[in-house]
Amino acid sequence: MGGYFSVAGFISFKNMPIEAFPDVTNTQIVIITQWNGRSAEEVERFVTTPIELAMSPVQKKTSVRSTTMFGLSIVKILFDDGVDDTFARNQVNNQLRTISLPDEVDPEVQPPYGPTGEIFRYTLESKTKDSRKLLTLQNWVIDRALRGVPGVADINVFGGQDKVFELSIDPRALDKYNLTPLQVYDAVTKSNLNVGGDVIEKNGQAYVVRGIGLVKSVADIGNITIQNDSGNPVLVKNVAEVHESSMPRVGQAALNNHDDTVEGIVVMRKGENPREVLVGVKAKIKELNEKVLPKDVKMVTFYDRDNLMDFTTHTVMHNLIEGIVLVTVIVLIFMADWRTTLIVSIIIPLSLLFAFLCLKLAGMSANLLSLGAVDFGIIIDGAVVMVEGLFVMLDHKAHKYGTEKFNKLAKGGWIKQTGTGLGKAIFFSKLIIITSLIPIFSFQKVEGKMFSPLAFTLGFALMGALIFTLTLVPVLSHILLNKNVRKKTIRLLTFGIELF
Repeated sequence: MGGYFSVAGFISFKNMPIEAFPDVTNTQIVIITQWNGRSAEEVERFVTTPIELAMSPVQKKTSVRSTTMFGLSIVKILFDDGVDDTFARNQVNNQLRTISLPDEVDPEVQPPYGPTGEIFRYTLESKTKDSRKLLTLQNWVIDRALRGVPGVADINVFGGQDKVFELSIDPRALDKYNLTPLQVYDAVTKSNLNVGGDVIEKNGQAYVVRGIGLVKSVADIGNITIQNDSGNPVLVKNVAEVHESSMPRVGQAALNNHDDTVEGIVVMRKGENPREVLVGVKAKIKELNEKVLPKDVKMVTFYDRDNLMDFTTHTVMHNLIEGIVLVTVIVLIFMADWRTTLIVSIIIPLSLLFAFLCLKLAGMSANLLSLGAVDFGIIIDGAVVMVEGLFVMLDHKAHKYGTEKFNKLAKGGWIKQTGTGLGKAIFFSKLIIITSLIPIFSFQKVEGKMFSPLAFTLGFALMGALIFTLTLVPVLSHILLNKNVRKKTIRLLTFGIELF
């Protein structure tokens, strides 16, 4: 049985999400709405307030908070503990359909991620391309590729210049052709589209008629017709100069000696395994660098959650190994028998693997706080009591029958009788310790999300220790303590008792 639990626990540990710190936030839905060119007062009145009022009937919400600024509205709906993200998202989407907002205003519900979802950062570096070209590659190539990685919720970008095509209109040319800027704008807007036509059949073949109008370059925009003047077309290039430009900048990203760079942040979906998501992200970045991006453009890693998780795992494993070795040495000193020490010490890794198995089945993750709080002394105290009791009983039997005859006798009945009596006391002592964790299980909000993994991990480890103490320890005692059982006087312990 111990072997099955060990294998299952090891597999669970290898596949379990490892987090450096727990996510202490409740389920939240963020609605972002853009209304370009409008003041904060207008956005608050016509966008933010209607959305807030529409969210009032949403079930199991705790609060609705909003932030309004020039051309932007952000509404955040927070929910009770334990509310599933799917339930919350359906509630919000249903209410959004009931809102009457101004034309060209389309609220967007953000993907499900929390404040700990940032797992990877990168920068775009090139010796020949400026930040405008780099941001264009980011928005049209890299962003779409990374969003296809399983587990990725969003890609946030900082820095760079948004590429636009700008028309510098000549007022004298407009006056010459008797045109207005609005006519130029309408002509460009209406010409930037493809139009589907009918189907023409000829000689058994069907030909689809289409009008191709999507602009692809500065020359395409310049050749757009604004109007016909006595049969002569007036083109955009006749009244305006068309060139590439950038949107007005509201911020800038810099790194080391690069004062104008493009930075991307990969955000993971809530509840995903960060290690698995990072494997997909790194594979996709490698593919982009080697096969997709221009040779002089590279995605360079700036922050990788793997480093933090590796450090966390190393710290936890280092502490666990040190604890196991220290407890084993102390047990060996006071028990003065390698067989009893082995029986007691083997309970520690088995209990931890049992805890990992239970955490995996419960859909929980492991973190530095929960794993670092496991007390090995509490885990093995039941096994110490069981082994010590069985050892003393067998020592009395050895003195009674003699060593030679004792070695030949069957000891299963003695171990069963003594172990049953000790098992009752051990069971209730472990039950008392597990019961003491109830106040931690009752925590809610932030403290519950922070400390409940600790209580679950320690509780599962104690349950595993209890199960193995009542089942595996008597079996190992029957195998290892079958011969030559002799109680030894520990002078260090005797000296300590006399001293106090």
